[in-house]
Amino acid sequence: MYISKLSLFQFKNYETLNLSFDTKINCIAGENGAGKTNLLDALYYLSMSKSYFLSIDAQNILHNQNMMMIKANFHIAEENFEIYCGVQIGQKKILKVNDLIYSKITEHIGRFPVVMIAPNDQNLIAEGSEERRKFLDSMIAQTDSEYLQNLIYYNHYLSQRNALLKQNTTFDKALIEMYDHYLLDFGEKITQKRQNFIKEFLPIFQKNYDFLTQKKESCHFEYKADFLSKNFKNNFYQALQKDIILKRTTFGTHKDDIIFFIDNYSLKKYGSQGQQKSFLIALKLAQYEIIYQKKQIKPILLLDDIFDKLDDFRIQQLIKLVNDDHFGQIFVTDARPERTLQIFATINIQPTIFKIENGKVVK
Repeated sequence: MYISKLSLFQFKNYETLNLSFDTKINCIAGENGAGKTNLLDALYYLSMSKSYFLSIDAQNILHNQNMMMIKANFHIAEENFEIYCGVQIGQKKILKVNDLIYSKITEHIGRFPVVMIAPNDQNLIAEGSEERRKFLDSMIAQTDSEYLQNLIYYNHYLSQRNALLKQNTTFDKALIEMYDHYLLDFGEKITQKRQNFIKEFLPIFQKNYDFLTQKKESCHFEYKADFLSKNFKNNFYQALQKDIILKRTTFGTHKDDIIFFIDNYSLKKYGSQGQQKSFLIALKLAQYEIIYQKKQIKPILLLDDIFDKLDDFRIQQLIKLVNDDHFGQIFVTDARPERTLQIFATINIQPTIFKIENGKVVK
């Protein structure tokens, strides 16, 4: 799969923009704050129907405007797809492929897979469990539409149950029991899918990490889930009194976590910046590989400012991986284009360079 053309209108810092891309490697160069990352985010947006960085659609509209548009041409084998996404304040987001509008935007997820590696991925290590669940859910959702639907149902009933718990009056016991039934049903299905996925994912991740570091250290991660306990149903029901006091659901699959380790120690506490960056890159490359295995489509790979905090050896190992025919179209951002050119010159590749100056993008 590759993207041939991109058009933007009032998206983030771009008033209007039209670009054509190379089918292999495209480098976006420019000073910090010029809008390099915004171009990658536009491509991610069309694939996942949302921004990688901002959760509210309206936040991606150019300042002092009330609407935005992103459009691009995607190519899979011999098929061509024009994907359009439009957002106007106060109206429903429009997402369509070849002029056909989705009745449910979730139907789009996974059709045009993408993998982003960006500096804020550090949150996977530094922040709480929600970030790691989002990463896991995003991977599985791109390969399993049933999982995505179960997740939507679970979050809906979780929201309803929490709203009921926040009421100061005595709530309907039959209603809480109904929510409990759905949370247990969908939660068990989600946990099982996550557990099975991680069993496939872990050895792929370890293979990539070993290649990046030449096995200088060992690494692994563990999946922690309430619903993996033997008596998870009893534990769920027994948590009700605690839930009433705290006015929220304290037990369930929405509390799951993934714990990262390096040499059997906490990566968050003991991993160096280089080790943490290598860990994150190996995670994302494993995400790419497992999506490719399951969908037989090479995802678009978006690499945002990834060369910082990596030593020369790890950069060379990463580029060797990227140069493999296993990968398809790649987009790279760098504030120092000469560094990118030098890195790719070591494997005899000349990337297509786009330079951003004064809000203009020049090929």
